[in-house]
Amino acid sequence: MKWTPGKLLRYVLFIGIGAGLGWVYYRFWGCTSGCAITSSPVRTMVYTALIGGLLGVVTEKTA
Repeated sequence: MKWTPGKLLRYVLFIGIGAGLGWVYYRFWGCTSGCAITSSPVRTMVYTALIGGLLGVVTEKTA
């Protein structure tokens, strides 16, 4: 796999959008106690950023 600035930007955008959506989820629908993932904004953002990064890899075009 060859890294180019475009690929790096793509992954950073997918991860950033995932983290942003995680914060939005925590802010509007997350619980304050008793939930494993959504009780902490940082934990929610990390998990959704991971999902965003995985989506970036899965949707990448191959040559």
